[in-house]
Amino acid sequence: MAILNVALLQMTASGNQNDNLKTGVESCRKAVQMGADIILFPEVFNIGYQSYDPNKKGDHDAWLAKAIATDDIFVKTFQNLAKELNLAIVLTFLEKWKQAPRNTAILIDRNGNIVITYAKVHTCDFDIREASMTPGDDFYVYDLDTEKGKVKIGLMICFDREFPESARILMLKGAEIILVPNSCTLDDLRIEQFRTRAFENVVGVAMANYARPPYNGHSIAYDANGKLIVQAGEQDGIFMASFDLDQLKKAREQEIWGNAFRKPHRYNTLVSMDVQEPFVRKNGFGKPFKREER
Repeated sequence: MAILNVALLQMTASGNQNDNLKTGVESCRKAVQMGADIILFPEVFNIGYQSYDPNKKGDHDAWLAKAIATDDIFVKTFQNLAKELNLAIVLTFLEKWKQAPRNTAILIDRNGNIVITYAKVHTCDFDIREASMTPGDDFYVYDLDTEKGKVKIGLMICFDREFPESARILMLKGAEIILVPNSCTLDDLRIEQFRTRAFENVVGVAMANYARPPYNGHSIAYDANGKLIVQAGEQDGIFMASFDLDQLKKAREQEIWGNAFRKPHRYNTLVSMDVQEPFVRKNGFGKPFKREER
């Protein structure tokens, strides 16, 4: 029986990248002592998902200045740490981009290589902060080599989980476990979304959220049958999600969900760009939301 341990880092963070770097490294070292194979950070960890005040002069520019490239010392430190500790790390940060910054998660393998760079597709465009970001344009899966064997890992971020299509695409691309950095207050319905995404796609799902304050924790993981593996409370901590890889693969070979009996030739309406009332919306800037531009 191969047990893959995903450490969910549920913590608080500040707007200071150096402080968060120190906290993150310390947490990774604790997680490896607990037997972690993969470490999962919450969303935009380099600045603690700090916001800016659009009514305060210069605040937006100061926020943009906190975006970093993938060759920044913050990222390089965790690449080196992954290699040193012989484990994978899902690291998150506000990424410098040719236009507006991106909300990014990277998967670093145990050799210290970045093997997935994923930018959040479903940016929270109802909010001025994320409406000003550059959204991602695809979802990615990687066949990750761990000490427990190979496992196909997919990534999505926070608001992505609100759309069944996100996890569905990752499943169709072969994901066996979907890892989800998160940064928001989670109610019972949103927590249940993770269980549903796991069950309907026959995938393992694990999510790491910030502790209270500013949010409310409840980092969580489900196996491929929708069975709860671990659920945190609201406090700081490292919570281990242990996936039975043999059981996971067996479920994927036998269950009737996932891609077993889908009928994609009947789903043409799903890719229509048309939006009718009552779902016409404005974005965070108060302008009509144009999905074709996002």
